[in-house]
Amino acid sequence: MLGKRTFLTASLGLVLGGAALAQATLTAPPPAPAQQQTGTTRFITVSSTTSTTDSGLFNHLLPAFQRASGIEVRIVSQGTGQALDTGRRGDADVVFVHARAQEERFVTEGFGVERKPVMYNDFVLIGPRSDPAGVKGSTNITAALQLIRERQVPFVSRGDRSGTHAAELNLWQAAGIDIAAAKGPWYREIGQGMGAALNTSGAMGAYVLADRATWLNFRNRGDLEIVVEGDRRLFNQYGVILVNPARHPHVKQADGQRFIDWLVGPEGQRVIADYKINGEQLFFPNATQPGV
Repeated sequence: MLGKRTFLTASLGLVLGGAALAQATLTAPPPAPAQQQTGTTRFITVSSTTSTTDSGLFNHLLPAFQRASGIEVRIVSQGTGQALDTGRRGDADVVFVHARAQEERFVTEGFGVERKPVMYNDFVLIGPRSDPAGVKGSTNITAALQLIRERQVPFVSRGDRSGTHAAELNLWQAAGIDIAAAKGPWYREIGQGMGAALNTSGAMGAYVLADRATWLNFRNRGDLEIVVEGDRRLFNQYGVILVNPARHPHVKQADGQRFIDWLVGPEGQRVIADYKINGEQLFFPNATQPGV
């Protein structure tokens, strides 16, 4: 079985295209349209996937950017699909998500200026210690999903158009399973974010796909543990995009671009690498890596 760091390094360039809350939750004051200012406060609005919030990364990252720039970053925390929709409406200056196919479509459709890679980690399959599907210790995620479907043991899906949800759907497809046709009472779609999905899994004794960073920062683990990890198909890439000011003239182009440049520059990449929980690094910067 590949070690976590070995897996992450080997996985560069292997991207799982992917699509978090059904209703946005905020880590800052309620979002105003991107063109508004409050008093003399200088700020930008960033719509981002819930994993960057739930993992604690933004609490570590954003104060460093504000000290360097004087610009406050206000986060709208949503599933990737919703975060991109927020950008499409012009209600954010920047989007920071993890579903490359959707990100590239966002740019191709003219809603974003340019997609830039920022960092990566991986997904893990979480399940109860009793492991009713018998998948614990496997490094083959598609074989594990086949056993879960065959034995119809409980599985929780976020079902919220997030990057994690998109990755899950791609993995069912890779396992040769049409989940839309195969799902039954054993497969529960909750339409909510990662924290809610993990809590539901704990209550049901169910399996769930999670990003490793959110799992490491999750406190209410109960009987849950990582049961499958190390498959290169679990690679999880993050990208950042400036919302197109030609489409939405009120977008704060200069300040939004400054945030992006800092994020993918040496200082931002160092701050990302420095974020750890119990000595374990949660995200691995790769802004200079081509093709991710």
